[in-house]
Amino acid sequence: MPTLPARTGPLVGLKVLEIGHYVAAPFCTRILADLGAEVIKIEPPGGDPFRGWGAAVDGNSVWFSVHGRNKLSVVLDLKRERATALKLAARADVLVENLRAGQLERLGLGPEVLHGENPRLVIARISGYGQDGPYRDRPAFGAIGEAIGGLRHLTGYPAGTTDLPPPRCGISISDDLAGLYAAIGLLAALWQRDAAPGTPSSEAPGAASGAASGTGRGRVIDVNLVDSVFSLLEGMLPEYALDGRVRQPVGAAIATAAPTNTYRCADGKWLCIAGNSDLIFARLMTTIGRAELARDPAYTTNADRCARREALDAVIGAWTATLPAKDAEALLEAADVPCSRLYDIADCAADPHFLARGSVQAIDDPLIGRTLHPGPTIRLDGDRPENVVAWTGPAVGAHTDYVLNTLLGQEAKPA
Repeated sequence: MPTLPARTGPLVGLKVLEIGHYVAAPFCTRILADLGAEVIKIEPPGGDPFRGWGAAVDGNSVWFSVHGRNKLSVVLDLKRERATALKLAARADVLVENLRAGQLERLGLGPEVLHGENPRLVIARISGYGQDGPYRDRPAFGAIGEAIGGLRHLTGYPAGTTDLPPPRCGISISDDLAGLYAAIGLLAALWQRDAAPGTPSSEAPGAASGAASGTGRGRVIDVNLVDSVFSLLEGMLPEYALDGRVRQPVGAAIATAAPTNTYRCADGKWLCIAGNSDLIFARLMTTIGRAELARDPAYTTNADRCARREALDAVIGAWTATLPAKDAEALLEAADVPCSRLYDIADCAADPHFLARGSVQAIDDPLIGRTLHPGPTIRLDGDRPENVVAWTGPAVGAHTDYVLNTLLGQEAKPA
């Protein structure tokens, strides 16, 4: 039986069952595990297909070192070991899945069955298009969520500048967003189940107003990739309703603020500068030697500057082209102008701010050796960021015996 480090964090004691693969559900449960929850990850024989993605050391995925951290890996064939899955669900607070819509039901593990075993179970379901609607049964991955959710249209280039297709953002952002929304939704459902104050009409005579009671029952959360992306489109929907306007791609600029863009420097590096407000614009123009523009009535307001975006960008770009990116960045930082070089992962890994906050952590992984992990995004006072990684992503089925023998108290199946 493995000796597991003690968990820390606000979710210690929360029991989570993951029936997930690739990105969305595992990303959701990684957040919960980092916050202290016990996460049992059910993997099919051979493991989560995500283990085959990216670089590997002796056949062990370096991606999975992060993807599976702080989780217990149990190998189950859900088509043949449904009864064991139900026992695991019976002891859980939360089940998170990202199978295709309807697949849980086809395995005999639909919400009605699960709630029959455990009425308190909160079930977070993540799919491409949701559990209903005319597109319910369509397959979808993160790129499809970006496309139909409206984001990929916006990451394109301004009309007439290139025939290249709009690029993806570089990560599976649809899956990550859906995982975040699932985590928020299930925590809300847990609050309602366990701690939501009763309404005045339901409180017993003499009970304190707002006394915590909770419903005592779990709920089903329906999250999908498309809606998760669509939720980020700011004011575009009411703008379209207003007069039919459709926001178009503007490349590295921001349509509603100027000057905000990304400018090439003398060393070929790129520098992002956000001179959005009137005061910042004045400081920016002074720093680049064009203080007269800050006094020019043609550039007084943000609306004025947006109307003259191209001229402003040309002025700023001419200045950045004379300096290496680090030097231009240092001058603007000294003038309190928001800016940053475009970091690649090597920049992130070496940055003193990332290191000081534990956002980049050196970790010993028994499967792949010394590696780097991202630290916690959510920080609570008193919790040390270096404690977020209790253990790295385990080997396939590393905890099967422990979970089935110790946690469920049943005999492990012979190897």
